[in-house]
Amino acid sequence: MDFKTLIREIPDFPQPGILFRDITPLLADGEAYQKAINKLAVFAKEKGAELIVGPEARGYVVGAPLAYALTAGFVPVRKKGKLPGQTLAVQYGLEYGNDVLEIHVDAIQPGQRVVVADDLLATGGTMSATIDLVKKLGGNVVGGAFLIELMELGGRNKLGDLDVFTLVQY
Repeated sequence: MDFKTLIREIPDFPQPGILFRDITPLLADGEAYQKAINKLAVFAKEKGAELIVGPEARGYVVGAPLAYALTAGFVPVRKKGKLPGQTLAVQYGLEYGNDVLEIHVDAIQPGQRVVVADDLLATGGTMSATIDLVKKLGGNVVGGAFLIELMELGGRNKLGDLDVFTLVQY
């Protein structure tokens, strides 16, 4: 299946000069969505994933069904102030400022094998912050699974030697 045909390109969104890759047509096609998640699941299963961790918001539409396909747990990473209870936070840089991500302090047990999942690997900033949170809790990040990778932005390089699987590359 050619997944690229189901990813809509929207020029100048969210600002002029940006070509946005919209996954909503892929998500709306039940067969394609299932096949995409199944391909990511093969990778995550090979990595021995016990948990899938995904940052909000589109990391949920990839990570949660991926966890379900593996019969693994899913752990959400949220923006500051969105999780109840005790959390661990990490600040990370964005193109125009900083942001903070949080995870529950009891979400990951030391040594658990974790695959991080998201819709898009671009600069690697969000994913690096997510990986940092997992590692601070003692998790063993064994892979990264993405629907799309924007190769020219070099996000894979920011993830070091992490084994990364992407469905579609631009």
